[in-house]
Amino acid sequence: MSKASSQHSPRHSNARRRWKIAITAVIVATVVALGWLVRAWHAPPPPPVVNHSYAEALEQAHDGKPGAARVLYQQFSRTDLSDIRRAGLLVELANYPSAHALKILDADLKRQVPLVQQAAIDTVTAIVPEAQRSLLIGPLLDDPDQGVRFSAVRALQGLTPDDIGLYYGALQEAAEQYESTLASQPPSGQSQLQLAKLLINRGEVRRAADALDLALKLEPNNLQAGLAQVQLLDQQGEADRSRQLLATLQEKHPQSSLLQHALGQWLLRHHQNEYALLALAKAVELEPENTAYRFELAVALHDLQQVEPAQRQLEDILQRQPANRSARILLIRYWKETGQLQKVQVLLAELEQLNPDDPALQQGL
Repeated sequence: MSKASSQHSPRHSNARRRWKIAITAVIVATVVALGWLVRAWHAPPPPPVVNHSYAEALEQAHDGKPGAARVLYQQFSRTDLSDIRRAGLLVELANYPSAHALKILDADLKRQVPLVQQAAIDTVTAIVPEAQRSLLIGPLLDDPDQGVRFSAVRALQGLTPDDIGLYYGALQEAAEQYESTLASQPPSGQSQLQLAKLLINRGEVRRAADALDLALKLEPNNLQAGLAQVQLLDQQGEADRSRQLLATLQEKHPQSSLLQHALGQWLLRHHQNEYALLALAKAVELEPENTAYRFELAVALHDLQQVEPAQRQLEDILQRQPANRSARILLIRYWKETGQLQKVQVLLAELEQLNPDDPALQQGL
């Protein structure tokens, strides 16, 4: 057989055919791989893995169950949450501070959804120290939504000029807009009370008093306005008139826990701590579920060296609200003072289960 005929034998033809098929397959596979790679570059990131439903996460956070912070943070990564649900999560976030929580708050303050922004403002006010608060809330003083701007004013108006920092001018301008808006509305007890608070912050005492007088004329049973009058008189050094007005309010509303609490605060300001305890305890008796009143009673008891009763009040709060971070942190401190280190370890372990990134743990509480 000749050399030429051997080169074109069926065996060699099959070999060449297999090589062509193999090379073609490699080329096709390479093209497909490159296509997938290009798609991966331009495709949106996969949705985050969320292992709990909104209702489950909300319940876990509200009830202070282990892992609460983690599941709460996961919910904020969802893209299908309604605005009202997101606002509800922000309320719970107040008990779970961390660097991650601050990132969530910063993003929601910029979300351009007034309901969400206002909820975020409230949470920032609850967990961020005054000296840093304006850094987050200050930009909202120029927000296009009027309600958001005025919420930012209310959140910042009690801070010192140093705390407000670069936003001092913006705060003054927004406060003037708020005042003008309130003054242009048909007067109501609530609008006049807000106007009075703005004026008090600016030092315009006479105008503030007039606003409160009008508020009470419009709504004689507006206890918030009445207490604002009490505080204004007290701040002006008219302690006797202030105390007399508070007594008059109590005569009209003898079962008001709000007024009993206000009496306790008044007595504390005037260094009548033992009498203040009676009023604060009465407020708690009238409204046992009000953990804010119970917390202040615990602090007052502790200040009078009644540490065990103070501890019991804080324990009661945690039984009612296991997620209440403020009560947990304070109880840890009080138990440290009395050397009850085993109880301290239990509370610290529970706090770590709730939120391992809590600043109190990071700072070695």
